[in-house]
Amino acid sequence: MRFGIRFIEYVGDSHELIRLAVLAEAAGFDSVWFPHDPFMRNTWVLTTGTAMATSRIDIGSVGTNPYTTDPSEIATYAATLDELSKGRFILGLGLHTEKMMEWTGRDAGDYQLRTREATDIIRRLLRGEVVDYKGEAFQWSEQCYLRFKPWRADLPIYTSAFGEDYLAMSGAIGDGSLPMITPPESASYMVPAIRRGLEQNPAAADFVISGCGWLSLSETRQAAADNMRKMVAYFGPYMEDPALATVGLSHADFRPVAQLVDAGRYDEAYAAVTDDMLRLGIVGTPADVIRQIEALAELGINEVNLGGPLGPDPEAAIRLMGERVIPHFRK
Repeated sequence: MRFGIRFIEYVGDSHELIRLAVLAEAAGFDSVWFPHDPFMRNTWVLTTGTAMATSRIDIGSVGTNPYTTDPSEIATYAATLDELSKGRFILGLGLHTEKMMEWTGRDAGDYQLRTREATDIIRRLLRGEVVDYKGEAFQWSEQCYLRFKPWRADLPIYTSAFGEDYLAMSGAIGDGSLPMITPPESASYMVPAIRRGLEQNPAAADFVISGCGWLSLSETRQAAADNMRKMVAYFGPYMEDPALATVGLSHADFRPVAQLVDAGRYDEAYAAVTDDMLRLGIVGTPADVIRQIEALAELGINEVNLGGPLGPDPEAAIRLMGERVIPHFRK
């Protein structure tokens, strides 16, 4: 089992996120990730700062999308950061939801096609090819090629995906997949979909299923649970129904919580989050977290990619992971 940590901006400002990334490297995490969401702190800046402040840990983006950013820009970003980090960058390309693209007036209905073509284009650029591309989403000329040699021609590309067909495509075209396992039990239907795609992938032997879950870790279960309520109240209503169904929930269950959030009645919204809703994340003490990660390993997740609030004290959560959780899996 590999261990990744994923930092959302609610955990702190840019300086704090990079400081925590340094602590994660010291704690034994294998990778550190930054979601690439519109209107949030810029992932390219955060990954660059992290590359300069660390020396061992892999550095990844999650959900770098080929809508708000052209594949030419994504390719040069990936190649430059891989050079800066001396071969430690992983590009997470794709989407976990269409809604954020809709905010900017873009129709993301062709997300599978666009992700597939962008992945092909970026790989060809990294190999040093002239990408005179005539696809359905992208049409490029013979002037499209990198003007510098990348650190690695085979820089890994993991696909950020949702829904069974998109997840299957991630298995077919990626070096890894980044499914949102919220709740963790949803890996039970996501992993088989990814494996169907892997049947078409010659790189399947080294494929990484990096399950993106939410973590709230503390010395006490109650503190961990209370910390997760805000995350669940805000993001729970956006989860897929098939994922929610794995823990006996549906969108209808979250409707009262969503109404309270929309009305700005946040304390009431957090109080309306039930114990069943807290199952969207990995919540509890180190022993609880170990048990839940073991269950994910049995479902086929080979990298647990932990994000969300992390815990009431993110630094303490990183320390607990390094002292008591990660060593359990390194024995």
